[in-house]
Amino acid sequence: MTTRLDFASEAFFRDPSKAIAALRMSGPLVATRFPLVGDVWITTTHDATAQVLKDGATFTLRKEDGDVAGLRWWMPSFVRTIANNMLTMDEPDHTRLRSIVDEAFRRRAIVAMEPRIRAIADGLADELFAEGRPADLVQRYARILPLAVISELLGLPLADRPKFIAWGNAMSSLTNVVSFFRLLWAFRKMRGYLEQQLQAARVQGGEGLIAELVQVEREGAQITPDEMVSMVFLLLAAGSETTTHLISGSAYELLRSPGLRDWLEQDRSRVGLAVEEFLRFVSPVQFSKPRYVRRDVEVEGVRLKKGDRVMVMLAAANMDPAMHDRPESLDLERKPNRHLSFGTGIHFCLGHQLARIEAACALEALFVRWPKLGLAVDPSQIHWRKRPGIRMIAKLPVTAEVHGTFAAATPAVADRSPVRAE
Repeated sequence: MTTRLDFASEAFFRDPSKAIAALRMSGPLVATRFPLVGDVWITTTHDATAQVLKDGATFTLRKEDGDVAGLRWWMPSFVRTIANNMLTMDEPDHTRLRSIVDEAFRRRAIVAMEPRIRAIADGLADELFAEGRPADLVQRYARILPLAVISELLGLPLADRPKFIAWGNAMSSLTNVVSFFRLLWAFRKMRGYLEQQLQAARVQGGEGLIAELVQVEREGAQITPDEMVSMVFLLLAAGSETTTHLISGSAYELLRSPGLRDWLEQDRSRVGLAVEEFLRFVSPVQFSKPRYVRRDVEVEGVRLKKGDRVMVMLAAANMDPAMHDRPESLDLERKPNRHLSFGTGIHFCLGHQLARIEAACALEALFVRWPKLGLAVDPSQIHWRKRPGIRMIAKLPVTAEVHGTFAAATPAVADRSPVRAE
């Protein structure tokens, strides 16, 4: 029996926990149809999700002929080039490419970037209302910060950041056929741009992660030119898009629950703990890429057949009551917090450290600069983009001062912890 659920509906994105709880009642894996993917099993529990992610021999990202799961025959070659990255590779190719980028990252100390990231966040917070009030926190802040950080990390020119913002907007707007072709145009432009940047680094050298990758390539790393392009594309896209929605989603929760903000204001060292809970509760990346089942297997009592497809639902793992007490509640003091927002297994997110630092710096800088920041509209008027798989607020209008009605719309729960909101 196939379960029907609109994974791109406003109701789903506004309150994922409700829909996820209903799905879980049908079992730890549920057969459904997913947009662009088709018939697929999705996981609804932490344990089922972890099993699929960790068993790369049974659940593979490629068909037996090597094609990437989820790609269609009619898609242009440049899309296949970009999709041919380590996130879509099984062993041994995954380890081959991961070791190359790991080596490049080791040469660029991420933790040492924190002061610079905070400085970028401070500057963006200062300019939040430079073009008027209210300001869209997504476009004026949450999108620009990760793009600024990753482009600086890669060594891309400051003057090119408007291009990245336009490409990022195209990726976020994927909801229909028209937006899909707009996305193809953006992909083509990005591929050409990154090829030029890589070639310039090979000829002229430079500073940044691209130059480090070129140096690793020069030292004999086994990587093709197309794989280099797809790797840099992955770093640029994955290093900005998901963090954008983590920052905006976290800010939204703080803006609509004053008690949470007060708790953070009392001790700013708590922000790291809060970010872990935002990662779990907001869950910007809700699903993994589709995987093929290579052999008949049982997952949490559910039999899957060879040739079936499965997608892990990270958001469902993060809302599993078997792993988290009162998972439907946002609790900034939650310990332990065994969320799977960065995945697990060999594909554990390479940028987890960077994302955590960016989110912490973004929230601190924003509310230090604008301690009375408030929503410019009622929370009921906040909407999410209808793109399945990623939970992203479309616009987040804010003002420099809290509006009493909007701030009180969804207060923290007074009879429980002051850092828990329903």
